[in-house]
Amino acid sequence: MLIAKKLKEENIGEYLLYMWQVEDMIRANRLDIDRIDEQIISRFGQPDHVKKEIREWYENLIEMMRREDVVEKGHLIVNKNVISELTDLHLRLLKAPDESDYSAIYYKTLPFIVELRSKSPDKTIPELETCFAALYGYLLMRLQKKEISGETQAAISQISSFLRILSQKYKSDRDGSLDV
Repeated sequence: MLIAKKLKEENIGEYLLYMWQVEDMIRANRLDIDRIDEQIISRFGQPDHVKKEIREWYENLIEMMRREDVVEKGHLIVNKNVISELTDLHLRLLKAPDESDYSAIYYKTLPFIVELRSKSPDKTIPELETCFAALYGYLLMRLQKKEISGETQAAISQISSFLRILSQKYKSDRDGSLDV
């Protein structure tokens, strides 16, 4: 909860990846709040009242996952809404004449997106979700100490640069300093 709050304000891309990780941690603990308390919450060096808030946050997420039927896979609607907001901003940025730098990095990233989407069984996944899924998969591979090809690293580097700029634009849009 504490990390999510900070990331949502500072870097929406990192926030989304963090929330996907939280979804997976909840699944790994079989949606059992007592296990999550033991494995995760108890390890936070926080006062009891903060741990109580964190536990309630996890309990709410568990309830949402059950209600939204994303217990085994998929993402919460609140996380899908982040993708939608980012997609709306992305489309506005592509149409904005003053955002040629943004368009350039997007078109430099597009071949990687197209390649990833061609390998995906679900062609309806939005472009930006494809980018985030690629980054998330890369992070999981690194955690598992799997070998990562130079080609994959180059693609991830480009996608990461693109999403970093989009996240910066999102923050600027939220604070009112972006005019698109």
